[in-house]
Amino acid sequence: MIEIAKLIIVAFILIGAFFHLIAALGVIRLPDVYTRNHAASKAATLGVLCILLGTFLYFYFIHDHFNSRVLLGILFMFLTAPVAGHLLGRAAYHSGVKMWGQNGPDDYKEYIEIKKSEKYQEYEAYRKKIEENIKVESK
Repeated sequence: MIEIAKLIIVAFILIGAFFHLIAALGVIRLPDVYTRNHAASKAATLGVLCILLGTFLYFYFIHDHFNSRVLLGILFMFLTAPVAGHLLGRAAYHSGVKMWGQNGPDDYKEYIEIKKSEKYQEYEAYRKKIEENIKVESK
């Protein structure tokens, strides 16, 4: 049983190292901030998760120690790394960093233009006015 556990642990750690290698190559080779950010946030997150899972299994099966801190690290990385990657990409977009020419259409630009339009601003003002009236009537 211990030998099977050791093989599974080694497999998780090697898979994690492979994902880190892919993330490093993606950061070096990809053409713009957005694709590099995608490589760094997604592949590195999977790499860290696999390595931490291998570490957890190592302590659990080899040393008979349930390490809740490693599980909390897995949970923390799983929740925060994709959000951080998204926020970095959004900050780059709003600061004016250009996309690589072959990324495809920029759908987010249309959304921002709609939100800045005069009709949308009128709609938002009207919606807020209705919400205020509903609050007053419910009291």
